[in-house]
Amino acid sequence: MSTTLNNLKRPHNSWHRKKRVGRGQGSGLGKTAGRGGKGQKARSGNMRFEGFEGGQSPLQRRLPKFGFISPNRTIYAVVNLADLENHFDAGATVDAASLKSAGLAKGRYDGVKVLGQGSLTKKLTVRVHKLSGKAREAIQQAGGAVEELPLVAHKPEAAAKAHSGKGVKAPKQA
Repeated sequence: MSTTLNNLKRPHNSWHRKKRVGRGQGSGLGKTAGRGGKGQKARSGNMRFEGFEGGQSPLQRRLPKFGFISPNRTIYAVVNLADLENHFDAGATVDAASLKSAGLAKGRYDGVKVLGQGSLTKKLTVRVHKLSGKAREAIQQAGGAVEELPLVAHKPEAAAKAHSGKGVKAPKQA
């Protein structure tokens, strides 16, 4: 007989009645309720947290902390020359928006960086925040143009708002 959904059965002895502990001596699990005598494990509360070593200083506290992730780090979306060669036609302008629509720049990033892996034969106008030396040389050698954009940490409106009433003029609305 093959097992199908309509003839499923639980394995033999897989179910047992719930133990009712601490309900009097007549039940056989009264008095200490199966916890043994006095001591740390007889008390309420969970002392078996992750990394607990019976009371000695756990490993994560014995070892020194190391590593640092700067909260002010700059994250670049990295694109290689081979990607530009495969996704853009000759004469196209490559910027953050076009890279995003092509699926080459994903997630959250502060700027776009082009690296020199691969080769480029098409004439492209590249407007990004950072380029490697090899990438810049390859783009210019193919007849393209490179425009390096500055990283803008804050919007001009935010600076004007932060310095409101302190001599900084708000940008004009067009």
